Amino acid sequence: MKLRRKNKFAAEVATSSLNDIMFFLLLFFLIISTVANPNVIKLMLPKASSSQQLSKKQVTLSVDDKKQYFIDKKPVDAASLETELKTIMAGIAEPTVVVRFDKSLTVQDLVDVLQTGAKLNIKMVMATSK
Repeated sequence: MKLRRKNKFAAEVATSSLNDIMFFLLLFFLIISTVANPNVIKLMLPKASSSQQLSKKQVTLSVDDKKQYFIDKKPVDAASLETELKTIMAGIAEPTVVVRFDKSLTVQDLVDVLQTGAKLNIKMVMATSK
């Protein structure tokens, strides 16, 4: 005699807790990614059919520990620093100077250089090491 069951056995996988696990993993990775790079803002920029080249000239002003001034590795006298910067930055829409300053110099020396840039309406950016 052949006995059959009325209900056939079907294998099932319980996935009800999978949603919770995926939510916690997503939350964990979002928190970790903001801690790793807190100053990074990712943007999807719009596309343009043509691009425009900006003529930004990077000028480096270096001051060594003996208070010798160099503009792009060219030595400059402290008295003629303002006129040299004025001639180099002539015709540039947004003049920017990267200031490389020796750490043994005083803050007043740095302020004097920054005041020269402020007088000429030049944006001064200070370079540092890691």
